[in-house]
Amino acid sequence: MAPTTVILADGNFPVHKIPLGYLKSAEHLICCDGSAESLVIAGMEPEAIVGDLDSLTPDLKRRFSDRLYQDSDQDTNDLTKAVKWCIDRGYKEIVILGATGKREDHTIGNISLLAEYSQEIRVVMVTDTGTITPLSESAEIPGFAGQKVSIFSINPESEISSHGLRYELRNLKLKNWWRATLNESIGGSFELRFKTGPVLVYQKFRD
Repeated sequence: MAPTTVILADGNFPVHKIPLGYLKSAEHLICCDGSAESLVIAGMEPEAIVGDLDSLTPDLKRRFSDRLYQDSDQDTNDLTKAVKWCIDRGYKEIVILGATGKREDHTIGNISLLAEYSQEIRVVMVTDTGTITPLSESAEIPGFAGQKVSIFSINPESEISSHGLRYELRNLKLKNWWRATLNESIGGSFELRFKTGPVLVYQKFRD
């Protein structure tokens, strides 16, 4: 996935070379509210800062007054506001960074929202340990032999089968989050087959 648009959420700022690479090569770099401070400290500037802006310092509000987009909707979080802002401007391939860490409730919420975003855009979340990709339909997923893989189903009634994993899934319903975690790819790719998604796939980086 070409990192044309990157959204930086206000979780832990990336330290791994892969998410940092996405950050530095982004064509469009959008900050969720308070993440702008971390970005500036890292020596970069955002194209836009989106959110309710309650976490933005007065200095940054003055400095970036020409690119502030306030959205006070309390029914969505700042990450969703940033995604909607991107969609409105035709940015349809998005890499989300900084969406984990700090608070577990925010982390879980942000990961679950990938399922909703994937209905409108092509999106992947990149952390300091790996990637999380939402799938709306069966697919072959590129990886590498020995890659650690975990699979989560938004629909607990969806039957999922696999090919190319060390512990194959055979019409398995993932009724709990742990059920298909700690698996491993045995080759350069693996296949997941299911009729009703979405399914979230975590793939760990090489050690």
